[in-house]
Amino acid sequence: MSLAVLASRALCGLQAYAVRVEVHVGHGLPAFHVVGLPDAGVRESRERVRSAIVSSGFEFPAGRITVNLAPADLPKESGRYDLPIALGVLLASGQVQPDAAGGSQPDVQNHVFAGELSLTGAIVSVSAPLAIALAVARGGRDAILVLPPDSAEVAARVPGLTVLAVASLTDAVDHFSGSRPLPIAVPAPQAVAASAVPCLSDVRGQFLARRALEIAAAGGHSLLMSGPPGTGKSMLAQRLPGLLPPLDPEQALEVAALAGLSGREQACSDLPPFRSPHHTASVPALVGGGAHPRPGEISLAHHGVLFLDELPEFQRRVLESLREPLETGCVSIARSSRTLTFPAAFQLVAAMNPCPCGWLGHKRKNCRCTPDMIEAYRGKLSGPLLDRVDLQIALPAAEPGWIDLPEGEASGPVRMRVLRCRARQWRRQKTTNARLGADDIPRFCPLDGEGRQLLAQAMERWSWSARVMHRSLRVARTLADMADQDGIGALHIAEAIQYRQPWG
Repeated sequence: MSLAVLASRALCGLQAYAVRVEVHVGHGLPAFHVVGLPDAGVRESRERVRSAIVSSGFEFPAGRITVNLAPADLPKESGRYDLPIALGVLLASGQVQPDAAGGSQPDVQNHVFAGELSLTGAIVSVSAPLAIALAVARGGRDAILVLPPDSAEVAARVPGLTVLAVASLTDAVDHFSGSRPLPIAVPAPQAVAASAVPCLSDVRGQFLARRALEIAAAGGHSLLMSGPPGTGKSMLAQRLPGLLPPLDPEQALEVAALAGLSGREQACSDLPPFRSPHHTASVPALVGGGAHPRPGEISLAHHGVLFLDELPEFQRRVLESLREPLETGCVSIARSSRTLTFPAAFQLVAAMNPCPCGWLGHKRKNCRCTPDMIEAYRGKLSGPLLDRVDLQIALPAAEPGWIDLPEGEASGPVRMRVLRCRARQWRRQKTTNARLGADDIPRFCPLDGEGRQLLAQAMERWSWSARVMHRSLRVARTLADMADQDGIGALHIAEAIQYRQPWG
């Protein structure tokens, strides 16, 4: 044949779109052209493919070779197209023959290829194999994915997907000639970290904060903790993942795939991720971006916790970039040629001091800040951002003798209550209370007369927006679920109002 068509994938965020690799070998002066919006890395595949074919003992055609990566309006990047291009050249030039060993040749149309060639013909690893595997598995057809061995071990974690490991161009030719089949990849063993999350029993005292942390875990709510240094804000935040439900297999694969897109391959784990970027982080570091956009910290915290310590020390524009993802659960990164969308359904936990020096309201230390300094410090957090934080509490300084207090309740019993509460929410509405839409609130958050009156008084006293009212109703819904009650009463509304006081 003079034309060969193979399948590959182009990564756009967490999506991996289907790409047809069309290779034509025709008569004319020797030339090798790659079209279909390739970047420099793809255009350079011409030299890699040429050397790999010759080094593997095959003949590079002396005609006019045209490679089309379709669709033409989808940008193509990286060297993952080397393998399908090289195979296409050999198929189109007739060097890969069906039934060469007397058997039946595997159908190349049922395979999806990704692999970068070295000049020797060896196939080296590709980036983000798990994202490619997830896209192929979700494609709805029984496709077989062909990857380099290291990448194939990662991709084989996706259930129901057949992944073949190919180490060299020669091995690929032998497979499609019917002489020697490629091995099916086996998922690499994953090390499981023991006791990766600290226990809540380490926190002594701070009963209000422990209660707020359990509410946050039970309903998936965002949480802001304000208090003097050393009150246990970071300690509490680090224990939140141990209270959350384990990730289901699909969620664990998504988390691992996002880590792979950022260049950090990690094992699939049912433990929700916990990300804690430094306050000097830029907007691209937090929400994602770059010349070739990669997921940021909010996407790496997908299905888990994003902890922002020293919240007012972050740049204002960095904090404002969180507003839309907190509402939508995803982030869109626009470039001139395309827009990429990364999932970002994270649970925000933030901590801050009550003033620049940190000692405002402390019983034994004097605050050195002027009212203007305090106002400027708190003013770094905009009203629209604070409106999107469900729980806002002030932590008191530790009392003398706190070390002699008994250990707090361990994470295990608290987690069991959280699981029961989450199960109740899932049976009723198929999502957490924090993710209830505005249209769902009248249906799932019914109020009695006393509760409605109390909420109206709070809205008038503090000039709450409609968003704050909805956030408070979601928290009250969680409080009712924790008490195994179908309706929301005045006590639930009163407690929810209590968690909107970040300065005490």
